[in-house]
Amino acid sequence: MPQVVRPRTGALHGPPPATPLPHRFRSLADREAVEVLHRAARVLVASLPALTDRLVEALYAQEPGYRAAIESDRAEVWQEVHHSLRHNVGSLIQPREFREPAHRTSRWIGEIRAEQGVPLDAVLHAFRMGGAMVWQDLVDETARRDPDDVRLLVHVAADVWNFVDEHCGIVADAYRQAERRLSWRRENRQRLMVAALLDGTARIADLAEAAAMLGLPEQGRYAVLAVAAAPHGPGSATRPPLVLPATAPEAAVLWHPGPEAEFAILSLTGPPGELSALAAALDVPAGTRAGIGSAVEGLAALGDARRLAETALRACPASGGTVLLDEHLPDALVVSSPALAGALADRVLGPLDRLDPADRDVIVETLTAWLDVDGSAQRAGAKLYCHRNTVLNRLRRFEQLTGRCLTRPRDAVEVSLALAARRLLRG
Repeated sequence: MPQVVRPRTGALHGPPPATPLPHRFRSLADREAVEVLHRAARVLVASLPALTDRLVEALYAQEPGYRAAIESDRAEVWQEVHHSLRHNVGSLIQPREFREPAHRTSRWIGEIRAEQGVPLDAVLHAFRMGGAMVWQDLVDETARRDPDDVRLLVHVAADVWNFVDEHCGIVADAYRQAERRLSWRRENRQRLMVAALLDGTARIADLAEAAAMLGLPEQGRYAVLAVAAAPHGPGSATRPPLVLPATAPEAAVLWHPGPEAEFAILSLTGPPGELSALAAALDVPAGTRAGIGSAVEGLAALGDARRLAETALRACPASGGTVLLDEHLPDALVVSSPALAGALADRVLGPLDRLDPADRDVIVETLTAWLDVDGSAQRAGAKLYCHRNTVLNRLRRFEQLTGRCLTRPRDAVEVSLALAARRLLRG
């Protein structure tokens, strides 16, 4: 027995060493005890089917973690238990021959039970129940043959229980390794599924599985949040820390990395103004840009939601901030067609480029302020710390240079879009 097992303190930390443990000196009583153990173990080997039946019944009655597995496929559990008992009882008689097969069997049980979701505590309890049943049968068989020999089993009791502890350690190690593999597979599968949804390449047939995997309703309302550092800013390769408000949808934790931005899926269950409230409450660090796309219906439309979020992100100022697409649609039009927007900016604002840069910037600042306050020269002047007449003079100069009339609705729209194009496209 000693060459089969390790001390109990070591068995809890993993599988046994590859090299066999050295033989220790045995007294005459020890040798007699081993002989008694072998005789009893041979009887157990001959009656393994009955022992297996009793252990499976005990597991069903005493270990809830195994009950579902036994009800689902009793024959499979029976074969597993019988296989384990055959190798482990055989190890009591021929440790060298059965050592490695017994280890392989214990590792296999740990792995398969992890894959089936049987709790590790239940698997370890099953092994200890099996060890206790085998020990009790060894004692009973010895007492039946010669009651005086029972006292000799004391000399091998520690070896038997060290053996049980050793295999519990092997099972636990194999179980945890299998759990790590399963966790990685689940996370990878989830990551690929989220990527397919955001790319718009997920198959319709996979949507139900995706909904179950991600815990999201297949036909719910969704939006996507895109986050990126300011262009050429520090840390642009990784997503800066972004604090979502406490009222943010739980699905916002489903972050997915992209080449230029990271995305979060938002599951919308609140009132129509939910996105506006989220945008207002979003805590965006300095130098970080955040874009929230329009709401869409169903998981199948998440690809559209991502593209809308990217459009909102492009509409963010280069210095950072948050843009809700529904509240910045003119800017979204500009960034959606950079070539046309650039042509419009050159056509409308090109004449200003002939001015001294400082003079040009004053006119552009005045024009922007005037548009921001709905065409009020009085309020624009207060915003720019100048007289309203100064504002009016600068606006008239703009009209003279560009040939545009700010009181003509079409010209006012073109000027507003041209200013947005210059601001967004030039950064």
